[in-house]
Amino acid sequence: MMPLIFANIGENNIIKKITGSAEVKRHLENLGFVPGGNVSIISANAGNIIVNVKETRIAISEEMGRRIFV
Repeated sequence: MMPLIFANIGENNIIKKITGSAEVKRHLENLGFVPGGNVSIISANAGNIIVNVKETRIAISEEMGRRIFV
């Protein structure tokens, strides 16, 4: 298990765990990051990453990427 930011670009991953406060977890769940869901990194630039989750592209910060474990 590793933080999402360390996953390879284009690689399909399954979300194992979300860490952080209840508010952060709720925010990420509202964006579609739920344990058991698929996620892949499309690109990474200047500390931010663009991911594909639930067939939607979402940009998240590196800090948020560290809270999503795959």
